[in-house]
Amino acid sequence: MIIKQINTLTPAIQTAIQHFIDLLVSTPYTASNETLTALVASENSHLFLAYDETENIMGMITVGIYYSSTGKKAWIEDVVVDDTFRGQGIGEKLVQHAIEFVKTKDVNLLMLTSHPSRIAANKLYPRVGFSKRETNVYKMIIK
Repeated sequence: MIIKQINTLTPAIQTAIQHFIDLLVSTPYTASNETLTALVASENSHLFLAYDETENIMGMITVGIYYSSTGKKAWIEDVVVDDTFRGQGIGEKLVQHAIEFVKTKDVNLLMLTSHPSRIAANKLYPRVGFSKRETNVYKMIIK
């Protein structure tokens, strides 16, 4: 397996990303070409894809890095592995890759969220060093 940072979109990559989004979200969402182009062009957002030896795209992870008044922070977003490849440790390798990546960026704090229904993911994160934070996460959809 190889993990590559994506800086250029191809039709195959766009199709794979949409497939992963479909696996990830409960409300249908179509990632526009504009959104995906902005993602891969952003200096603060980092999209990584996991490939097998025959160039099949197995999974993805996104890392966002930003500054706040309390330091440089990062979030892991959109961790998803294709159904065909689940149970092979690919999600863990993607997360480990993200951890090593943010270490090279002098990040003080790495965070992520995971829905309680994602049993495997919620077992993975403490195993690789994350601790559960006692906080409430709120969201607001801006249209």
